[in-house]
Amino acid sequence: HSQEPGTHYDAVTNRMPRTTLFFSVHDMVGALDECLRALKRASVSMTRIESRPSKSVDPGYDFFVDVDAHTKELVQRVIEEVKKVKVVRDVRFVGSLEQAEECAVVNEHAVPWFPRKVSDLDTFAEKVLEMGEELSSDHPGANDPVYRRRRYDIVQKAKEYRTGQALPRIEYTQEEKDTWRQVYTRLRAMYPKYACREFLHVFPLLEQNCSYGPDDIPQIEDISRFLKDCTGFTLRPVMGLLTPRDFLNSLAFRVFHSTQYIRHHSDPYYTPEPDCCHELLGHVPLFADPNFAELAQEIGLASLGASDEDIEKLSTIFWFTAEFGLCREGGEVRAFGAGLLSSFGELEYALTDKPEKRT
Repeated sequence: HSQEPGTHYDAVTNRMPRTTLFFSVHDMVGALDECLRALKRASVSMTRIESRPSKSVDPGYDFFVDVDAHTKELVQRVIEEVKKVKVVRDVRFVGSLEQAEECAVVNEHAVPWFPRKVSDLDTFAEKVLEMGEELSSDHPGANDPVYRRRRYDIVQKAKEYRTGQALPRIEYTQEEKDTWRQVYTRLRAMYPKYACREFLHVFPLLEQNCSYGPDDIPQIEDISRFLKDCTGFTLRPVMGLLTPRDFLNSLAFRVFHSTQYIRHHSDPYYTPEPDCCHELLGHVPLFADPNFAELAQEIGLASLGASDEDIEKLSTIFWFTAEFGLCREGGEVRAFGAGLLSSFGELEYALTDKPEKRT
């Protein structure tokens, strides 16, 4: 069949054609942010982003961005918008990531770029798929300018953070603390009945060592130090939701990206995206458990240089274990997934006979 140039049709999965944009940028604060705004002006959505040190711009980075542009006219519009960004060099569309590598004169034997050292994770700082400072229309805080400004201020700290610096400390407002209190108090009362034994072992240690409690939101610097002593895991701030590849790659270095903003106060028991309640109550406790930490790192190591298909498989493994996993303890089913342990509704529902459970 015929198809538009500059797109790649995935015959195996029968998905829509994928259009990949390649461009190089000078290493400047806010450079990628300007490029992503250009995509927004062109009215296209980004579905994947990857980066690697540039072979043509020094200092700089080459970016490969998949967008939902499937006509010649839309492709041309995107090119023109990105070209308007002053720090951008060499903008072009290619059919697939492999072709993009040829255009960039990169001989990596078709292996996607991956971080070789922990400081390489700094390249993820501005690479978020959604949320962060910009909220979708159905987000409870979308029409609250005060909340939006607060989110913007917090994510700027994550954007500016680099490896080796002290983790940002957030002075949370009383309204934010009140939201945390409602979530913390309700979940804390449920944990003895629903959480796995490893989680129940670690949680009191977080209360003793990291100021976990109903009255204030713990700081990720304190938690990171505690985790490092327990299993070698550390935290670093993130603007929003990372790509699956970037998120998994970070686990290979025993690094977990944590948001620092909190859900909107109007609906404390709901969030459409990860926030500090999800990260600190759902994920953090098991990163202090040696066995779970080893599992997370093994998944991360397997993701380094993996194909898109393997990234999808590894993400699925992580999703049904670390996010929504259940385990048997004697004759009981208990939760260890962060998506369950940070949501009282999900936690209660998962331990009933209603959801489908697979082993």
